[in-house]
Formats: sequence, structure tokens, C-alpha cells
Amino acid sequence: MTRTAIIAGSGALPRLLAEALNDPVYVTFDDTPVPDGLTHVSGRIEKLGRLFKELKSHDVGAVTFAGAMSRPKVNPVLMDRHALRLAMALKKGDDGLLREVLALFEDQGFLIRGATEIRPDLVLEPGMLWGRKPTREDLDDAARAQAVLDALGPLDVGQGAVCAGGQVLGIETLQGTDAMLNFVKATPDRLRRAKGVFVKAPKPGQDMRIDVPTIGMATIDAVIDAGLGGLVIPAGEVIVLDRAGVEARVKEAGLFLKAQ
Repeated sequence: MTRTAIIAGSGALPRLLAEALNDPVYVTFDDTPVPDGLTHVSGRIEKLGRLFKELKSHDVGAVTFAGAMSRPKVNPVLMDRHALRLAMALKKGDDGLLREVLALFEDQGFLIRGATEIRPDLVLEPGMLWGRKPTREDLDDAARAQAVLDALGPLDVGQGAVCAGGQVLGIETLQGTDAMLNFVKATPDRLRRAKGVFVKAPKPGQDMRIDVPTIGMATIDAVIDAGLGGLVIPAGEVIVLDRAGVEARVKEAGLFLKAQ
């Protein structure tokens, strides 16, 4: 049986996937910690051809992408033909770049495995509700935030939005979820008609094999700091890290988290 390689970024997700795989190969491009006992391959963006050969030498037939990764800084002088192909995609939006990453690995014969395929327990089932019951206003705000994300999806903007009392308080962009929630936190009370709801969801047409939206304890704490009333995520499409801890924190804070 061929092995699966984890292309590992930061955060807990790569380790969680490693726990569910049989003898995985752990690939890093920086100083990301490597769990004990795993075969480790250190890669360079400029030398993707070398990485492909090394993975094949370890009998790798599939890859999965996990953890946060920033756009790489590369040395053009050192780039092989595979890296040059990727460099051309850096001018595209995030979705275009990620599609090119997938195509590079697929062209080398690697099967792409999504994180939720390996760990289906990391997503929530339809109708799951933690914490208080959302009000009609909460649900209306969630629907408006989702409508904003749907409208911006073709523009490849972001995966999150906040709406309060019918007003859009924040839209996630390149800076990420934490930056958006900090911006919402700074909104004066006189401009807020309600506590508000944070919606986190994949962009329309997003390839869930490589870029699954993720929330965890830090997300819940940021929602609390921003003074929001709850969160809504699509069932089966957002990874929830530390499921038990998130549920407990949501209930403790008087929030709600709804999967729909």
C-alpha cells in the first residue's frame, strides 16, 4: 500500500491527520515542528522536482495539505521548472494559486486527499447547535453575512463575514479572520444595532481538498472579544479543532454555534 504525505503548515491540523494515517510522510518547508516517530521530508519551494522524487522514493502515492501556509518567498535563481510554473500562479488570487498547486502534484501522479476525508470527525453534522438558541435576528444576520460571502465568492476575497442588526461590520480579506474580528471589535457601540453573528464558510466553488475553512478555540475567543453573539458555519464544510473545548467555551460564554 502506498503512503500519504502530509504537506504540513502551522497549527494542530497536520498532527491530527498524522494520527489518523498509517505511516505518513511529514513534509515541511520551514521550521514547523515534526511529531515524533514520523518520516520527515524537508522541502524547498524552489526545488519542487527534488521533492517529488523524494516522495516517490518513500512510496508516497497520495498527498494531503494541512495547516496555515503563507505565500512563499522564493529565490528566482534557484527555481526549477515546477517552481517556475508555481511562481507564475502567484499573480493570481488564492484560489488560482491553490488550483495550480493541486495540478502540479496531480501531474506527478499523486492522489490528492482532503483533510475531511481523512478526519470526517472534524466537521459538524447538519443541524448541530451548541450553546443558546439563536434569535430570529441572529438568523437574519447570519443569512445576510452568507449572502455577502456568496456575492464576493467570484472575486476570491475571503471566507468570513460579520453582520449585526442587518449591517455588515466586517469582511475577511487577505489579512485573515483574526484581523477582521479585531476590526469588528473596534467598531463603536453607537454604530452597532445588535451583537452580531460571524459566518465562516468556503467560497463558492472552492476546492475542499486543499483549503478547508477552520475554526478553533482562538476563533471563539476572538468572537467573544469582538462582542458577537454567535457563529454559523455550513455543516460538513468547516473544520472545528478541539471540538470538546470549543463546545464548552461557546456554552460558557453564552454564545451559539450552529451548523446548517
